[in-house]
Amino acid sequence: MPRYITITLEKRQVTAKALLLDDEAPRTCQAIWDSLPIAGPAFHGKYARNEIYAFVEPLVTEPGPENTTITPFTGDLCYFNFSNTALSNPGYGYEKESALPGTGQVVDLALFYGRNNLLINGDQGWVPGNVYGRIVEGLDDVIAAGTDIWTNGFAGERFSYARAE
Repeated sequence: MPRYITITLEKRQVTAKALLLDDEAPRTCQAIWDSLPIAGPAFHGKYARNEIYAFVEPLVTEPGPENTTITPFTGDLCYFNFSNTALSNPGYGYEKESALPGTGQVVDLALFYGRNNLLINGDQGWVPGNVYGRIVEGLDDVIAAGTDIWTNGFAGERFSYARAE
């Protein structure tokens, strides 16, 4: 039976529904599902192009790489896991106390709202992400919100993830 989650940009009051890709990324989907609800401060991608994401505490289990890509499509949801030190370079612009959880690991849950994304970081090289979901409802609203975040900033925005009813 298909499983769905909702992704909400709280400040902009935009919610989308996503299908979990259980066949393609079973470990990642289960780890996300078991960790819901999840929320964190939202950011806009610097390198990947059309990406909005949240840093959250590590999931209940670490899924490891599966169904990875460096070229996510519009509507893809991706999972990344970084060490705190990998993102502590001041050039990234994150205030460690407010953006990065203090656990030593940082989970990045990303939503891609446009085309021509390329997951490369100037300091680290290729950054493959696990594609675990795809937006199936509300994509047009997410595209408008992503464009607004890029144009007007992400200050005060939060991403929240929950099981869909």
